[in-house]
Amino acid sequence: MGTSPPWSNLHAKVHQTLRSRQILPSYSRLLIAVSGGQDSLCLLRLLLDLQPKWHWHLIAAHCDHRWPSDAGIVEFVSEQTTRWHIPLICASALTPPHGEAGARHWRYETLSAIAIAQQCPIIVTGHTASDRAETLLFNLVRGSGLAGLQALSWQRSLATTTHELPLQLVRPLLNISRQTTGEFCARRQIPVWQDVTNCDRRFARPRLRQDVMPYLRQHLNPQVETTLAQTAEVLSAEVDYLAQVTQTLYDQVVHGAKSHWKLHRPPLQSTHLALQRRVVRQLLIQLMPTHPSFQHIEKIVALIKAPNRSQSDPLPGGAIAQVEQDWIYFRDFNTA
Repeated sequence: MGTSPPWSNLHAKVHQTLRSRQILPSYSRLLIAVSGGQDSLCLLRLLLDLQPKWHWHLIAAHCDHRWPSDAGIVEFVSEQTTRWHIPLICASALTPPHGEAGARHWRYETLSAIAIAQQCPIIVTGHTASDRAETLLFNLVRGSGLAGLQALSWQRSLATTTHELPLQLVRPLLNISRQTTGEFCARRQIPVWQDVTNCDRRFARPRLRQDVMPYLRQHLNPQVETTLAQTAEVLSAEVDYLAQVTQTLYDQVVHGAKSHWKLHRPPLQSTHLALQRRVVRQLLIQLMPTHPSFQHIEKIVALIKAPNRSQSDPLPGGAIAQVEQDWIYFRDFNTA
């Protein structure tokens, strides 16, 4: 544990964040994802130190991708959790996942399965403000909408195959930088696993982290990480509000199900374009086999005020949208 005192300004900040946001309730069973890196070990140590105040039951979980660069990591994580007297569950991939997206998908599936088996309704990860800033920028250059730009919310529900234990993913370090977690581990003499994939420029994230962010800090804004993370926080609240307003309007104007969807135009015609797009996007997600693009959404939005008998060209999946008086009907192109 080291010789330094257990309480610090970082402990106080995290404690205050948890009190104000109420994202890790007292006496909860928490599954903490531990990669072995500085962020996850900082998180684990902080939660362990705060445990007497919150009375959590802590279980650590490690997901081994079985990549060559990870040789020895299971033993490393096990040694650390044993030293701190925290139970650890390790899961190894049957086949090493391919790429960043594949690895992320496998980790969340694996963590969800472990959480259900251990009756832990909350999975806790060590994502930081730095991760949040990078995710916002990454999603921006890929053309993401507001939902992507809000970038790593404090908590979200995880889809599972069982309704017996609804799972929440919680990120309590989103107002703390990666530099801060590194300094914490150094002061507490916590050994950290150096993941070489974080330096591999073949992957998009390392390129963003090592090339783009330093350039932005040096030439545009020394506080770019803080600025982007704060922007994501503002957007998160705005997206939540827009989602509520959109759902109310969606329930009013969208009718039908499966292959018999229709959209009532008059209420939308006096609605702001932003809400028109959000309602249409939500509907297209239901009836298209692929995620709707900006172009798909705009084609349907244009029909909200279009003359009678106007129609779109076929959408992916074969549906066409046709205007009939106050309604937009979605019909299969082959039978329309």
